[in-house]
Amino acid sequence: MVGGNGGFVISLASKDSSTDAIMPKRRSRHWHDVIASTYFPLDLEFREPERFTGSLKIWDLGDVSLSRLTSGALRYKRAPRHFLAEREEHFLVTVPTHSEIYFSQCGKDVHCNPGGFIIERSHEPYEFSHAEAADLWVLKIEAKALGQQIRAPDRFCSMEFDAGNGAGGLFTDMLHLIPRRFSTMSEESRVAIGRQLIDLLVLSVKSDERTLTSGASSVRAAHLTRIESFVRKNLGCFDLDPEMVARGCDISTRYLHELLRDTDQTLGQWIREQRLEACREVLKDSTHRQTVAEIAYRWGFGDHAQFSRAFKARFGLSPKEFRDQSAHPNQGR
Repeated sequence: MVGGNGGFVISLASKDSSTDAIMPKRRSRHWHDVIASTYFPLDLEFREPERFTGSLKIWDLGDVSLSRLTSGALRYKRAPRHFLAEREEHFLVTVPTHSEIYFSQCGKDVHCNPGGFIIERSHEPYEFSHAEAADLWVLKIEAKALGQQIRAPDRFCSMEFDAGNGAGGLFTDMLHLIPRRFSTMSEESRVAIGRQLIDLLVLSVKSDERTLTSGASSVRAAHLTRIESFVRKNLGCFDLDPEMVARGCDISTRYLHELLRDTDQTLGQWIREQRLEACREVLKDSTHRQTVAEIAYRWGFGDHAQFSRAFKARFGLSPKEFRDQSAHPNQGR
């Protein structure tokens, strides 16, 4: 449990890790391994690797695990390569106790101070850092367990929630109480407590007035706007594909497909539609002197015959016929 000076007393936890007994030159590697085994793989950047100190304790509670993490200044980065092969998705709920933390995910940034908490999604790239020594409570929750109680929990990532009042205050109070009682709990009790933590977390999130105005639709609309802007700027690039778009918009390919799931088109179909419209606008311009093949190539079509078939299927005329008709609009009338 936690001593009055913020240090740890051994040990009610199911796991206890520290850099105290690790040689300074090996501490950064050790901490990489500790973080990966406790949460998931991340890239770590240390301000002073050989002077770094850290301590971590974990309490297992069924579908969730609670940890208390203290460490020197650090930056964590989660990249697509870290989770592409992972099947299970998780959320982390982080509660700082005495220093500010910074978090960025899906194009949203937040600076969270003591008295607040944030939610992080494992299957999206993110950056997490603290410029000073930090003391954090971290709750790791299986995505399916959280998703059963709250719709689209990823929409709450990079938002700071109140950890000091109402349901949020009860949630954080319970985090502090668990280590003191953990050794007296049965396995059944620990699982039940884990579920109660999820209940309190969901209650605190739902009671936040921003929940009513930060629905999936507004977040999705913002992402779709960024995607559309990126695609339009890169229509002429032959390598324009989901992976390139996801990288350009700082989201994962998986999340990109999730965003487009409810649209009438796949990303490839929408890109082709935009390219056809771009070619159509150029062909309407009677002063434009490029050939049909050059126009098609300029807007990302590598096969002239394929472009002509697609153009005719979309607009009812071949590119040449459309250009001729645009140049002589009254012909045949």
